Amino acid sequence: MRKKTSTRAAEAGEGRQGRVRDPEALARMKASANRFITTVRSLTDEEARGTTLIPPWTRGHVVTHVARATDSLCRLLRSARTGLETPQYASMEARAAEIEAGAHRPVEALVADVLDAEARFDREIRALPPEAWRKEVRMRTGEHRTPAGLILTRIRELEVHHADLAAGYTFAHIPEVTARWIIDDIVAALHRRTDVHPLTIKSTDTALTHTLSPATNEGPTVSGPQAALLAWLSGRATPTSLTATPDNVPPPPTWI
Repeated sequence: MRKKTSTRAAEAGEGRQGRVRDPEALARMKASANRFITTVRSLTDEEARGTTLIPPWTRGHVVTHVARATDSLCRLLRSARTGLETPQYASMEARAAEIEAGAHRPVEALVADVLDAEARFDREIRALPPEAWRKEVRMRTGEHRTPAGLILTRIRELEVHHADLAAGYTFAHIPEVTARWIIDDIVAALHRRTDVHPLTIKSTDTALTHTLSPATNEGPTVSGPQAALLAWLSGRATPTSLTATPDNVPPPPTWI
């Protein structure tokens, strides 16, 4: 059953995935990384053990996850460059063990880890020959992405998990264009699924509108500020600023 969107921007995630070395995406990724690192640096060691928007993970868990996720994307970039398929993670058990092992480090070590992972990602990006930018690699979810799509993935990881730290940076702080990119990317992922219920999302403070809907049933419309829509679509607690018609705000669709 095919789903349609009411705006051209619904395909923006896939469109940017097809671009070769998109300077704007690279610049936004760098800005997202700088903001994330600035917040992590501001933490005390005690604060790094504090709670987040995604319990039971502490801030140390979230920061370590961002570093290890960056490394996993490096493996996929290397696959695009060499043509040798490498899994994003050895296993989900190994992924969880790595996060747990690094979660309890002091802030200085957490910052160094994120910076080192960022440097590795940058090296892999610079090493890609032109033809590699058109290669698709398989993520742990089974989704296929080009290197440009992996940049979108990293932007999403940095911004959503930055808000997860609950350390002053919220979904409302994500730059409007970057938040729109992330929403478009999530919606593009939903378009690839076959089990998404009819749904329309409509921003009350930007021009964003998306519809995922079989032709016979338009489903509910969820409305609110773009930042709140992103928080909800990301699976975080439903913001009180969201409303829905004709009923209450439903659980967000599963996209990953």
